[in-house]
Amino acid sequence: MKKAYFSRRLYKSEMDILHVTETSYALELFNQAKRFAFQTLVREKRWGRKWYPSLHIAVKEKYGLNDYFANSAVREANALFSSLMELNKIHVQQTEEKIKDVKKKRKTERTKLTKLLKMKESCIKGNLRFPKNTNFVLHKSGIISLELKNRSLIWMNSYLFEHRYLDMKIKRTKAKVGCLKHRLDRLEQKKTKLKEHIPSVVFGGKKLFKQQFTKEEFIKDHEAWRKRFLAARNKEMIISGRKDAGSGNFVFHYNPETNELHMTSVTGKIVTFSGVVFPYGQEIVNKAVTDQIQCKNKKEYGKPIAWSVEDHGEYYIIKCLVDVESNPSIHFSTSDGVIGVDCNYNHIAWTNVSKNGNFLESGKLTFSIEGKTSGQITKIIEAEAIALVDIAVRKKKPIVLEKLDTTLSKTGDRYGNKKANRMKSMFAYRKMIQAIESRANKMGVAVTEVNPAFTSVSGKLKYMRKFGISIHQAAAFTIGRRGLGYKEKAPKVLKRYIPKDASHHWKHWSVLNKKFSVRTHMLYHLFNVNQPHQGIDVFHPSLLEEEKHQLIKALA
Repeated sequence: MKKAYFSRRLYKSEMDILHVTETSYALELFNQAKRFAFQTLVREKRWGRKWYPSLHIAVKEKYGLNDYFANSAVREANALFSSLMELNKIHVQQTEEKIKDVKKKRKTERTKLTKLLKMKESCIKGNLRFPKNTNFVLHKSGIISLELKNRSLIWMNSYLFEHRYLDMKIKRTKAKVGCLKHRLDRLEQKKTKLKEHIPSVVFGGKKLFKQQFTKEEFIKDHEAWRKRFLAARNKEMIISGRKDAGSGNFVFHYNPETNELHMTSVTGKIVTFSGVVFPYGQEIVNKAVTDQIQCKNKKEYGKPIAWSVEDHGEYYIIKCLVDVESNPSIHFSTSDGVIGVDCNYNHIAWTNVSKNGNFLESGKLTFSIEGKTSGQITKIIEAEAIALVDIAVRKKKPIVLEKLDTTLSKTGDRYGNKKANRMKSMFAYRKMIQAIESRANKMGVAVTEVNPAFTSVSGKLKYMRKFGISIHQAAAFTIGRRGLGYKEKAPKVLKRYIPKDASHHWKHWSVLNKKFSVRTHMLYHLFNVNQPHQGIDVFHPSLLEEEKHQLIKALA
């Protein structure tokens, strides 16, 4: 497992001016070589032909670099190009999701327009009729009413209804359908462009590049912008390690005893960084360097050590990238059970599951990330991850998580619920998983991931009322059981509503979820899994009329 350790700040004012100048020159030349290699890769991809027999040799000859600097520059360019192409695939998938969403909305609006036009036609004929599944009511007195969620509309006669409501609604719906068609065309064009066009990048950042035209201080003083832009373009240099090198790298050599880092610059001069101390991971860096120096058969057992120099204006930051062995004392045994975990945008729900798949206890770790910066969110989530892993350490059990991919879901339902979209965008799932796995590895706790399909549905319908827990804690319980290898079968009270052709148990939960689409807390009142002969109470007084009709129709 690769890990990067950051040094303390090395202020330029405390360094030899010649060393600072040499480092700045090395950073500039290295980044020029990296940009040249990257643009060459982009052009070769766009034009479908090779420019140079060997990109490494071309970079080496053009910029007068040795093999180590040239190799690192080409590797960085290749890595950036590969990540850019993968990102482009994700953008294509997200665009396809948006297209599906727009098509679905356009279909809904067209259906709505058809109903409105039929009502208009019946008005013209003098025989007003309303389509099925609408809330319009024509009273005997000729008054027309419409019952909405928060208000009611009334028209005294069909003439007023036609001209004050129908005509206006038809006009707006036609306009909306036209806008949706325009948006769909734009998305289709974007998808075609993403598939055909080979993208590039702006080294230094698009935001800073645009500021030369948009920010007043840079419009007046272009040279000031140029200095800042060049500093951003030439900020970092990463030199990959070699396992056959004496200290893991042919350019950088670290002395664990004196904490000095020596760099052989592009001109062959030696640059010394004094006081290179790593606040977090000093022992690991010392051990990695010492082991590599003392290793006799480096070609077989040696380990590369990569180094990075970052220029932050007044100071440098040194990074050491080493291979760290995973914790050898990680507890994988599930003989005592597991801790099932369900991650949500504002809390982490956990459940203690016995080895037999029985419920023991549950809880949740709440937090708020609304209005917080990215750094604050990271720290908040890390604190909750520490608390969760501490629970697993006390219980001496491994952790079971759900394996989610929120890349497409975060695209958002443009025409759906605003609150739900906000919750999706705030759901920092990847940060949660990384924080939990990092802390668990440090504490010797195993973390496994399972397929999350229908864990929330089965937990909601089967265990939520049974144990008196929330839907998220019930989902955590089913995740833990799945980690132990158990399947969730539908309870007896619900089996009669599952069609015989539904063979797989996931299909059972899919069918039941569609039939019991009521408010979550109402499932406490509809049935009791511990008393399967009571049946379903579809006439419970707390149910809404719409929910009653839906249940009667679904369970008939």
